[in-house]
Amino acid sequence: GPSNSEGAGKVSLLKKVPALKDGDFTLAECTAILLYLSRKYNTPDHWYPSDIQKRAQVDEYLSWHHANIRANAPKTMWIKVLIPLFTGQPLPSEKLQEVMEGLSTSLKQFEERFLKDKAFIVGSEISLADLVAIVELMQPVGVGCDVFEDRPRLMEWRRRVEDAVGKELFFQAHEMILNIKELSNIQIDPQLKEHLAPVLMK
Repeated sequence: GPSNSEGAGKVSLLKKVPALKDGDFTLAECTAILLYLSRKYNTPDHWYPSDIQKRAQVDEYLSWHHANIRANAPKTMWIKVLIPLFTGQPLPSEKLQEVMEGLSTSLKQFEERFLKDKAFIVGSEISLADLVAIVELMQPVGVGCDVFEDRPRLMEWRRRVEDAVGKELFFQAHEMILNIKELSNIQIDPQLKEHLAPVLMK
């Protein structure tokens, strides 16, 4: 149901998605959910390796990710589609440029610090770190900011992630993000617009 409902508050204190309800157990935050599911369903070792150093590398990336890739990549979607949808006016191009500059710095660090000359973040096999990274980086792609263009190492990594997950599943999982521009055609409740527009403009 709606994320602002009373029921949603019982699943996630912040009433935000993603949230998990597994019987009586509830959990919020995507990384915690992924780790919980990998442990509960005893997923193949490469997703969250039992080797203590490889696992630490996954944890290192997940810790770095929030203040870097996640801090910038989703903003492209807000600036280009969601804020204009609710406010009825585009944001100045400088806003997007500022975000893209921050994202560019993060991508350089991502390539140099985490990918290096490896197939995946933790070595030769895909892990949860790669999943968390790719989902975030597909958001700018969905609004026409192809972060993989002119970055061959990053593009090769993306192709390997697609192949490891399976192309059909990969594009199914990103279908909504890749078609996010279609949201600009939907009608938003005027009261909701009136309520959210000032908040979003800040």
